[in-house]
Amino acid sequence: MRSCLVLVLLLCPPGVLAQVAPPSTERQKQLVHLVRQDCGSCHGMTLQGGLGPSLRPQALQDKSVDSLVATIYNGRPGTPMPPWRRFLSEAEVRWIVEQLQAGFPE
Repeated sequence: MRSCLVLVLLLCPPGVLAQVAPPSTERQKQLVHLVRQDCGSCHGMTLQGGLGPSLRPQALQDKSVDSLVATIYNGRPGTPMPPWRRFLSEAEVRWIVEQLQAGFPE
């Protein structure tokens, strides 16, 4: 039975295993504030771009969720984009990316 579970886990597409419960309502509020303040300092307070590129849905439409999660979680070496893994879980980063792609809440 254990070998079946391992096989299933190995054969699952990467995004399937990442589907977890969204952050709590309180944590979502904190994440929105973080994106508006911390991300906004480089990506523009309205997320339309600045030092960093736009984070509006139109600008992200050709990028995969996994790619965006990796960029936020690990940063971009050689650029001002820092890694956020010390402050955010991968599930929280995934929630942020999904919100950015849908049009980030106020």
